[in-house]
Amino acid sequence: MGPLGGLKIVELAGIGPAPMCGMLLADLGASVLRIDRLEPSGLGVERPIEFNLIMRNRDTVALDLKSKRSIELVLRLVQQSDVLIEGFRPGVTERLGLGPTECMERNPALVYGRVTGWGQDGPLSKYAGHDLNYVAITGALAAMGRAGAPPTPPLNVVGDFAGGGLFLAFGILAAVIEARRSGKGQVVDAGIVDGVASMMTQFFGMKAVGLWTERRGDNILDSGAPFYDVYRCADDQFISVAPIEDKFFLELVQLIDLPASTIELKKDKRRWGELRTVLADIFVKKSSQHWRNLLENTDACFAPVLTMEEAASHPQLKARKTLIEVAGVVQPAPAPRFSRSVPDIPRPPRAHDPKDYEEILSRWLPREELAPALELIAASSKGVLQAAR
Repeated sequence: MGPLGGLKIVELAGIGPAPMCGMLLADLGASVLRIDRLEPSGLGVERPIEFNLIMRNRDTVALDLKSKRSIELVLRLVQQSDVLIEGFRPGVTERLGLGPTECMERNPALVYGRVTGWGQDGPLSKYAGHDLNYVAITGALAAMGRAGAPPTPPLNVVGDFAGGGLFLAFGILAAVIEARRSGKGQVVDAGIVDGVASMMTQFFGMKAVGLWTERRGDNILDSGAPFYDVYRCADDQFISVAPIEDKFFLELVQLIDLPASTIELKKDKRRWGELRTVLADIFVKKSSQHWRNLLENTDACFAPVLTMEEAASHPQLKARKTLIEVAGVVQPAPAPRFSRSVPDIPRPPRAHDPKDYEEILSRWLPREELAPALELIAASSKGVLQAAR
């Protein structure tokens, strides 16, 4: 079941950080019931459900949230829950009748988790945006990229998934612990801008003391340092080297047959260009496999730069079972690891199927409420389909 077994969560369907949060919690054993739309939202990148992997490990029921009876059903589900997750713009759930006030009237101990890009307040809070915009205003995007080049858009791992989904999950679990002590729920307001800014804490400190400049490609961790970078090999593949500490750098230079005095180039920032040329000239003469044979399983702080497909066959990830296959799709395993309460293998994402509703809702509603709920859903679905025609 995982360490979160017994935790019950209602997730209002969304894209990006909210479903990522739902996946993280469901992967660790929480029971997550996703309230889906009856029709496609037209938001995000549409794909077949079996490949929308952050939707895994959920039970799903589709409802017409424009219907007052459907809203009442959701509120009944909230009464049975520990947590609600939503990722709409500020004010949307309030207009639906599913805001914190309505939900916590039904369940005073409810943790109401909400994630947005800009946060629930402030001058930008009511406007649209995407991951790149949220990362941009925190100072993080300006720091990413090579010298003389524009900022490099990162994958939405940085904003949506880490600054948003992961911070929402962290906040929800903190609030659940507090609620079990106090008996009172609360709203968790996870703004992606806040989460990304939090992850930049170290760099704000380094900048304040003069150890970080705001010139891209000028610092140790932003491709400025030749001993923390990627290099092209003879086969046009790339490798990464990151021996920041002197003892690890000395191991690297010894293994690639450079003199120990090369460390003087590392210590003098004015000579980093010389060191980069030396390393680039060496690494480009041999294949990436040659460097893997020589430098893996050492303290030289080395790793090949692998594609997602190649990653699945790396010995370290194979040993850890970091990537697993579920229903024919290779995907990351639940993380982190637990010594005793080990999570189950994830269930693949599934589209909502009315044939499953009775079994799903029987785990959430008292027996006497089950038949009326199923009738309501059937009537609501029929009405929406007729209106669409």
